[in-house]
Amino acid sequence: MNRKDPYAALRFREFNIFLLLRFVLVFAWSMQFIVIEWQVYSLTKDPLSLGIIGLMEIIPAFSMSLFAGHIVDQTEKRNLFLCCIALFSLISFGLFFISTPNIGWSQRTILFAIYGFVFFGGLLRAFFGPTIFSLVALIVPKRVYPNAATWNSSTWQMASILGPAFAGFTINWFGIQWSLCIVFILVLFSFLLTLLITKKPILNPNIGEPVLESLKQGVQFVFKTKAILGALSLDMIAVLFGGAVALLPVFAQDILKVGSEGFGILRAAPAVGAFLTMLATAYIPISRRAGMKLLVAVFGFGVSIIIFGLSSVFWISVLALFFSGVTDGVSMVIRQTILQLKTPDHMRGRVSSVNSMFVGSSNELGAFESGLTAKLMGTVTAVVFGGSMTLLTVITMGIASPNFRKLDLEKDLELHEFQS
Repeated sequence: MNRKDPYAALRFREFNIFLLLRFVLVFAWSMQFIVIEWQVYSLTKDPLSLGIIGLMEIIPAFSMSLFAGHIVDQTEKRNLFLCCIALFSLISFGLFFISTPNIGWSQRTILFAIYGFVFFGGLLRAFFGPTIFSLVALIVPKRVYPNAATWNSSTWQMASILGPAFAGFTINWFGIQWSLCIVFILVLFSFLLTLLITKKPILNPNIGEPVLESLKQGVQFVFKTKAILGALSLDMIAVLFGGAVALLPVFAQDILKVGSEGFGILRAAPAVGAFLTMLATAYIPISRRAGMKLLVAVFGFGVSIIIFGLSSVFWISVLALFFSGVTDGVSMVIRQTILQLKTPDHMRGRVSSVNSMFVGSSNELGAFESGLTAKLMGTVTAVVFGGSMTLLTVITMGIASPNFRKLDLEKDLELHEFQS
């Protein structure tokens, strides 16, 4: 199969099932998060409360990440994925239940209950990332990993576009409770789709390995592999300080004054940009000079965030968020390609867990940072500060790490093509 075939991964039936499953699950997850954000800010009118949502998710996700990676590497992936989705459905139902208008609970009790469900969702998230990462590698052969990474990320972004946008409209049309009911139904559907994927072999030769030794090996591998460490570090700092999306309810309600539908458009704009970019990368290879392209992409992300923070015009804000998604899309595909190409099969769970700690958890930590700085500095200043710190990080890394600037993945792709 030709490496340049833009549909290489789509020629495998189970991968298509996986993409549909991933779309439904991410659509439900992102929709649920948007509804929760809107509900919490409507209850409190405090931007810090939005940051606390992120904090409630990052604490368990970060704490459990390495252990989750060990479990994933020791366990059959399909059934583990089923367990995660089943537990997620319970969380979705719980959020639906507490959103009942006549539940009779105080505002404070409802708020703490939401934080509690988000906390348990964070525990599950620690397992979702490495399980999905490892499962993809068992569904498609190595020669199509880069193409699979593109379609996998594109599917994630498409769901991230439609989920928030749909949530904005359903909040307006049906209210918070029935929006969460839709989420619950979608999660159940994703569970049924997972049953169509066959069980996969466990490729780890060290079954029963002591937990601490297993975790140590995973962390050491990441820190020894400079390409992985550089990509994760760059994305972590950028996402940490570029978490403007956590403050979108504030911009939608208090600055741009566009309501729930406008909020849905703002929330979807970066995902639209990222999705279109990822589709382009299926046709335009980005493996040559990948390090420099990653640096340029993250720099562009920082500039877009600053423009968004300074804008008081709705469509300029939408455009800035769109371009933040374009640059973030390039960054995501390059990072996923580096991880898939550089990670051996038996360590995928642990390496993906470190990735979750670096990048995934920094999304929520960035949300908390944005909420806190918005409380201390004001919303606009907080967003501009975050974008400026992203630019400073890229410039510093570009100067300090010439090897990362010169990173090229062409030889890695040729090696996998030869092995196939």
